[in-house]
Amino acid sequence: MGEAGAKPSVETRTQRKLVRVSPRGFCAGVVRAVEIVERALEIFRPPVYVHHEIVHNRYVVDQLRLRGAIFVESVEEVPNGAVLIFSAHGVPPAVRDQARERGLRVIDATCPLVTKVHMEALRFARENRTIILIGHRDHQEIVGTSGEAPDRTLVVGSVEEVDQLRVEDPNRLAFLTQTTLSLYDTQEIVARLRQRFPNILGPASDDICYATQNRQEAVEQIGKEVDLILVVGSANSSNSNRLVEVSQRGGTQARLIEDANDIDASWLDGVGSVGLTAGASAPEILVQQVSERLASLGFSEQSDLDFIREDVRFTLPPELVSIVPASAAAGPAAG
Repeated sequence: MGEAGAKPSVETRTQRKLVRVSPRGFCAGVVRAVEIVERALEIFRPPVYVHHEIVHNRYVVDQLRLRGAIFVESVEEVPNGAVLIFSAHGVPPAVRDQARERGLRVIDATCPLVTKVHMEALRFARENRTIILIGHRDHQEIVGTSGEAPDRTLVVGSVEEVDQLRVEDPNRLAFLTQTTLSLYDTQEIVARLRQRFPNILGPASDDICYATQNRQEAVEQIGKEVDLILVVGSANSSNSNRLVEVSQRGGTQARLIEDANDIDASWLDGVGSVGLTAGASAPEILVQQVSERLASLGFSEQSDLDFIREDVRFTLPPELVSIVPASAAAGPAAG
């Protein structure tokens, strides 16, 4: 007799099964950012320039590029007077200043939850506090947030880095976090910060976004029931990588895949059940394609499991809502 709570052995199953877990895929910030680029292309016509990848997903970026979006890493690459969209990850004030100097028509697709962190950074800086920013140093979101107060911000990504911190005044500290981090790792880092600096202040509410938390919690739950978890997402997607880590932390093997072509059939040897999720910037079409590929590999029993329902919506910038697309203004085509 097996231990209570143990996963059933492959031999006891009549079919190999796939469980698609929800919530997965696009979050409200990504839906908004992608829609901003699509609507800007309709209104202003190509080319429309985007600072950095609008979201960290190769498929999404490639589809928008085909429609006329041009992705750049520097404002200097954008012709004077052109339309420039800031990505969902946000930008430092210096980039905004450069865009203004070049007379660019700027549309801001920064996720409102990232903007919240920027505002917190400004508030803490005005209070003359040193800001400990928890996150991945080279991630675009961290670059943007730290740019709000570069002389007052220290970035840490681990408990070890907290232990190495040297601050000017331990009584004038505050911490903020990247929105797409692992809940568990962040809790450990915050606990160490509070241990070292008892008077440190934190944000009024958790900076890790609702979608990141929900997807991590769903992966944690499904990991108890399957042998392997596949996470659809790009390698540079922070929240997708964190889903892999959450699964592994819980003892379930996990793989990050860009799309169905990344699946190595050898991963499925001895695997009777697979959980499937997607990072917050991965579109549902990729999940469908992965499901089809797994069906061809013997995972014919497929189902969906919804752990948490999401109903968050973010509004578009007013300049995109009030303008009629050029195609609509022209009226119906003759014929």
